[in-house]
Amino acid sequence: MVTPEQIEAWIRAGLACAHLEVRGDGHHFEALVVSPEFEGLMPVARHQRVYAALGERMQSDIHALSMRTLTPAEWAAQKG
Repeated sequence: MVTPEQIEAWIRAGLACAHLEVRGDGHHFEALVVSPEFEGLMPVARHQRVYAALGERMQSDIHALSMRTLTPAEWAAQKG
């Protein structure tokens, strides 16, 4: 069974993250991904970057992943 820590490691290995949180129960996961690589990208392109970092694991190991993708500036603004 996949753990949130494994998903974090896989994302970090393929994407520069300023902040990353992954929660889940082994089947359904939620991720908050903050990356400078998201600058200038629309949400769909940001998600595609995360999917690319996860590679084929999205089809075999991870059954459901919802995510929020933010730039460092967006993350700082949300934190207040």
